Amino acid sequence: MAQLPEYAIIVAGGSGSRMQQALPKQFAEVAGKPILMHTIERFHRYNPEVRLIVVLPQLQLTVWRALCQKHGFNLSHRTVAGGATRFGSVKNGLKEVQGEALVAVHDGVRPFVETGTIKAAFGAAALYGSAVVAVSPKDSIRELTQEGSRAVPRANYRLVQTPQCFRASILRRAYEQPEQECFTDDASVVEQLGEKVALVEGSYRNIKITTPEDLVLAEAFAREMSNQG
Repeated sequence: MAQLPEYAIIVAGGSGSRMQQALPKQFAEVAGKPILMHTIERFHRYNPEVRLIVVLPQLQLTVWRALCQKHGFNLSHRTVAGGATRFGSVKNGLKEVQGEALVAVHDGVRPFVETGTIKAAFGAAALYGSAVVAVSPKDSIRELTQEGSRAVPRANYRLVQTPQCFRASILRRAYEQPEQECFTDDASVVEQLGEKVALVEGSYRNIKITTPEDLVLAEAFAREMSNQG
């Protein structure tokens, strides 16, 4: 069977409010360049042929073009204006996907996703139709109850990351549904169709950079990778 083309929709809709700075978090610099550039490079390193769709708020498109010029960033990608919510942004990005394909949806501020993880997620989506990267919780977990809270076995839970990969036909059908509050990620949108979602082992380094503390950790990761390279 012929291999399906691969797309990555990189969603970068952050405002920077939790980062306590005016600059949107995807444009904050790590190791001398915007986080979003590191994220794009990861997918390009996995497969130079992957078709990259970067979804940004309309008002940030010109800022991004200027940053690409400033940093001499020329990896091929298409930019798309996002929607009012993440759901709307993914839906807009999906319009750029042609025919049947495998589509990864990834947070623009997860710049340390390993190429092996991306490969495993695409591979599982090719087999099962839907696949989501996740890790086991490190901490104990408590469930809130009417009486207060109670301990639950953490072995029964997983912390969801991205990429989340799907066959394009499944993802399109999922995003034809009206948006609902229970849609917290792409997997929850797809599950609403009755589709099963396979889990792929992620990495604790695949952090989502949303706070100043995350930036400190990101710089440490980037420095370590630079020393190894």
